[in-house]
Amino acid sequence: MGATKKEWTREEVAVRILAGETLVVYNNQLLRIPQAWLNAHPGGSLAILHFVGRDATDEIDAYHCDKTLAKLKSYVIGTVETSSGIWEPLVPPIMTGWVRKLSRDGKTAWHNEATPLPPSNISSEILLVERDSCLLETSGPTLSHLVPPPTTLSLKDQAQHSAAYKALHNRIIDAGLYNTRYITGYGPEVARYLLLAASSAVAYSHDWLIISAVCLGLLWHQLVFTVHDLGHMGVTHDWTKDRLIAILLADFIGGLSVGWWVDNHNVHHLVTNHPSHDPDIAHLPFLAVSTAFFNSLWSSYYKRTMVFNRVSTFLISFQHKLFYILLGLGRFNLYANAYTFLWRKAFDHRRAKGGRWSWWLEVIGVLFFWCWFGAVLKGCGSWSKAITYIMVSHVATSPLHVQIVLSHFSMSTEDLGPVESFPHRQLRTTTDVICPPHLSFMHGGLHLQVTHHLFPRLPRHNLREASVLVKEFAKEQDLVYAEFGFISGNGEVLDVLKGVADQAKIVGMVADREIREAMEKKVR
Repeated sequence: MGATKKEWTREEVAVRILAGETLVVYNNQLLRIPQAWLNAHPGGSLAILHFVGRDATDEIDAYHCDKTLAKLKSYVIGTVETSSGIWEPLVPPIMTGWVRKLSRDGKTAWHNEATPLPPSNISSEILLVERDSCLLETSGPTLSHLVPPPTTLSLKDQAQHSAAYKALHNRIIDAGLYNTRYITGYGPEVARYLLLAASSAVAYSHDWLIISAVCLGLLWHQLVFTVHDLGHMGVTHDWTKDRLIAILLADFIGGLSVGWWVDNHNVHHLVTNHPSHDPDIAHLPFLAVSTAFFNSLWSSYYKRTMVFNRVSTFLISFQHKLFYILLGLGRFNLYANAYTFLWRKAFDHRRAKGGRWSWWLEVIGVLFFWCWFGAVLKGCGSWSKAITYIMVSHVATSPLHVQIVLSHFSMSTEDLGPVESFPHRQLRTTTDVICPPHLSFMHGGLHLQVTHHLFPRLPRHNLREASVLVKEFAKEQDLVYAEFGFISGNGEVLDVLKGVADQAKIVGMVADREIREAMEKKVR
């Protein structure tokens, strides 16, 4: 572990990281995260690993309550040497494809799961591809792996954005915007849920199956927004209470897994729109929001290669036409991801906080869901009616998926390196959807994605008020606060998808020509 040291230089921090220690900078203090806590971190280990060697002050403050922040003192091993109070970041090993795994002798050692692509026209960008198994694996990363590539960003400017963000965060706190509006906020939400549930039940009892299915789908659609709040600890602000309510809504009523969602969603928030690291844009072979995916990138979240082959090329070339069909079937993808996660965690003994009881409760919840929903389908009277009920109820949830992609699919997917500050990254990769207050319930309040990404624990019924302060902040810092209407937002996303689709068609034509030429040579 090493003894506590008063001040650590950048070089000393790098040496310790290469030795396998998980070191993160917080308020110019150096935190050493033990393996036990890395495994037990409620937000998942990746949420920490992406900030090894970096100043994670803004991210830590945004994601944790005061009670949790107070516990960080036990991980402090000293302060860091800075230049004018600014820490010069290192590249986290995971961003160059290095992770720690148990070796055959039972000890933790470095493992090279992926390698960076050669530098592109964006000098700061690090994109990963699967490591060639034919290459000999070295014993671990070297200092060169931790040195950030050149970037167009100024460290001083990014530090200024960060300082202004801290001041903004204090204004949010002082305004009382972390206080949950149980009556005026969630009161109407609960009434809406009960109305949809009752409408679905009454329609079902009268054999109005289509109406029943629509109401049930809309209920699931609305419940997900509250599950989202609970996953961010944005309702009671108590992990255990929020998780229990979330499991009831997500697993027992919705058949999904809040554990999977939290694990996935936290990473999305921290590395938003990064092609190799953000799971929310890893949709090959069906969707690609950047031509970077044509390189068959490695996903550090899914631990697999996102293969771009002839099938992917064909599907991507039509993605702008298949877009709404795919979103209409989006809930089935959520089932697949949720159940894969629960299955994987069944054999993972390194459970996060509350992982054991919450995993069992989630499994019970999913089984309960399929019991009651299975009974509903059986009561439809025939296979054709049951299938219709499934499809209608699930397609009715598709506005949720449209909402999710509108916030990010048309925004930047560039990697500007570890120098980029938290507020700069969130404003660059996220956009709002303009919506009048009386229709905000349709978006679950999440049309204000910029403010949500800057303050993920903020109760969503306070996002509109907070967004006024965020816009002032963006203007003062000369940062772009992106927002557009629902219709124009859809147009922006479709334009991006079509642009990538056109490039995929060209790739496909080139590949076909090369195959024909190769076949002609063989014939000769």
